[in-house]
Amino acid sequence: MEYSNIIVKVEDKIAVVTMNREKALNALNDDTIAELQYFFDSAWGDENIGVIIITGAGKAFVAGADISELEKCDVQKAVTKSMMGLYLTKTIENFPRPVIAAVNGFALGGGCELAMACDIRLASEKAKFGQPEVNLGLIPGYGGTQRLARLVGRGKAKQLIFTGEIIDGNEAHRIGLADEVYPPEELLPKAMEMARLILSKAPVAVALAKECINRGLDVNLSAGCDYEKLAFGTIYGTEDSSEGMKAFLEKRKAEFKGK
Repeated sequence: MEYSNIIVKVEDKIAVVTMNREKALNALNDDTIAELQYFFDSAWGDENIGVIIITGAGKAFVAGADISELEKCDVQKAVTKSMMGLYLTKTIENFPRPVIAAVNGFALGGGCELAMACDIRLASEKAKFGQPEVNLGLIPGYGGTQRLARLVGRGKAKQLIFTGEIIDGNEAHRIGLADEVYPPEELLPKAMEMARLILSKAPVAVALAKECINRGLDVNLSAGCDYEKLAFGTIYGTEDSSEGMKAFLEKRKAEFKGK
């Protein structure tokens, strides 16, 4: 697929995906969602991609869904649009390698939901987060009512969704919506630095750790620990686990191969 709404650059196993509808504040229209879905589906088995960073061109990460499209929806089209957004965010959430959101500006509505689907959210001090759908007589449709509560707690999620309040990067960091916050000029370099640090670790271990965390959030503690137990045993069958422990004992840097 030739991309019109996103820019993808891959270098040293880091894929930087830049939302590129700057005049529309990178709003998520159907075409953009389709391009993102195609990229993640194509990258799923691509061994040349170890970490993905999503960011935005201009002053927005993603300022929300495209209202001009939403306004034309009937009930069936609205359900279909929600299904598209939910499928994309679930794909990102379950992607077998880490996905980092580098939130450079407005992350509102669908943009906040896109960021929440990522594993780690790094924010600029100029970032703006919110789920302001109630201002349009709507509710979040791409997982916002579910992921926000899991990240910041039930009460704070209700406050933000019921009021449509927009918060900055520092407040997002304070409540746990953003994991780190940086001056604007440091955001992407810090995201790249984190991506390189993750890439230095055992890829299979990182992937299994991600899966354990995700699965554990959907079940009770006992079931989550049972899954971790099985994953812990599975990891001992990899070459990387043997290399990692041997390197530690030999006081040298491990050379992981993702096997």
